[in-house]
Amino acid sequence: MLKNILSISGKPGLFKLVSRGQNMLIVESLLDGKRCPAYTRDKIVSLAEVSMYTTGEDIELGEVLTKLGEKEGLKPASIDHKKADNDQLREYFATFLPDFDRDRVYPSDIRKLISWYNILIGAGFTDFSRKADEEEGADNIKEVKHEEKKEMKAQPKQVKTQKAAAKATAKTGVGAKKG
Repeated sequence: MLKNILSISGKPGLFKLVSRGQNMLIVESLLDGKRCPAYTRDKIVSLAEVSMYTTGEDIELGEVLTKLGEKEGLKPASIDHKKADNDQLREYFATFLPDFDRDRVYPSDIRKLISWYNILIGAGFTDFSRKADEEEGADNIKEVKHEEKKEMKAQPKQVKTQKAAAKATAKTGVGAKKG
């Protein structure tokens, strides 16, 4: 699930990947549901690629969101990330991720994480695990293969139709240029 959820610099909130174009992505805002293009010049980050610093190894964002969801019961965060001061944010963050690196995880990172969590919960996303990404990826692969099969079957018919139209035009002279 998280690999199709994107953060785009310069645009508020999170976005769901809808489609891919030649030089852009079509994304849908999780805040208001509006679709818009995201171009190659925009800094786009998939939430599956984000991790948090800890005193040991870094933890993927999905695991952090899962722990936050367990703490909050999959409801919006109990702290107001906009009004809380830095010490309150660090104390709150330590309740579900006690070994986070206090030197490299800034209060702005915690604010962003809580904001993202609230947006995801508000949009109905509750499974932040890697398994959800793998299952969704398998479904997307099946869809693409099914679409390709449909296109392959449709293409010969189109070619035959074009050849038949050319023969009919040649026989009847309809559609031919007059010189």
